[in-house]
Parts: sequence; structure tokens; C-alpha cells
Amino acid sequence: MTGLLLPPGSGRPIGGSGMTLKVGAEHTPAWSVFETVVQPGFDVGAHFHHHAEELFYVLEGELDLLAFQPRPGYATGAGDWRGWQSDDGREVLRGGPGSSMYVPAGVPHAFHNPGPAPARMLFLVTPSGHEEYLRELGELIGGGRPDQTAIAQLRARHDIEQLTALTPR
Repeated sequence: MTGLLLPPGSGRPIGGSGMTLKVGAEHTPAWSVFETVVQPGFDVGAHFHHHAEELFYVLEGELDLLAFQPRPGYATGAGDWRGWQSDDGREVLRGGPGSSMYVPAGVPHAFHNPGPAPARMLFLVTPSGHEEYLRELGELIGGGRPDQTAIAQLRARHDIEQLTALTPR
């Protein structure tokens, strides 16, 4: 048995998503690992997974990070999750290099690049296979203005319940 060794900059690019697959379903059923560049203005949209767990680690730049259930009364749909608060007073974190976000299954979460420059992060998801969703998403958002209905349908097929819209830039 052997492991996988990747030099800097290597891995498999995932469509037009800005993500590079480092370890995925072809290597292990346990988890997938990606390095991603988050462009200025990109907002993944608040969402949650019924079964998957995720870990995000900021390498460069700054990201607004959400990982909690919002208080009742916060709008979902076209709403802006960056103003949400939890029942116990938690708010969105603006995290720079070294910041991390762990997301258990069922917890609403999101990230957004508020800055003028790209941010980079390491992203892990369990179980593996998330690369297929990201490939399909890259195809949907790579051609310009995304079709939010098509994104919601794609997310529903991949254990993702969308709460607010994805915004590419």
C-alpha cells in the first residue's frame, strides 16, 4: 500500500470552479480535499448538508465565515446571511490566514470573499465524492450569470439544501 504525494500546485483542476482536487473518491471513500481560490465577491450562499461534514481552513486573504443556525426570523432565499446571528449571540466571522471553520451535518454554513483580492483555502468534506458536485457546479456558473433554479436542483441532488443564493462575483 502506498500513499499519495503531491508537490505544490499539483492536483486535478475541477472545471471552472477555481478548485483543485488533492484527494478524492478515487483515493478513499472517507473524504475529499480541495485547494480553492475564492474570487473577490464570490458568495457560496448559505446552505447545509443532511449527511456531509466539512472543514475549511483559510490559507491567504480573508473570508466571511458562517457555521451556525440563525435565530428565527432571519430571511432565507435571497437574503444576506452575513448579518445573521445565532440564539446564543454568535455572528459571522471575518477570518484571515489560519482561520478555520468546522461544519457538522445539518448546520447552515457559507463563505464569502469581501476583499479586493482572491483568497485561498483548503477545504475537506466527508464522505468523498464532492468533486462530482463541484464539477457540475463549475459548468453551471462558468458561463456567466448562473441559473439559480438549476443550482438549487443540482444542490438538492447532492445532499445540499440551499438557504440563500450563490453569487459568483
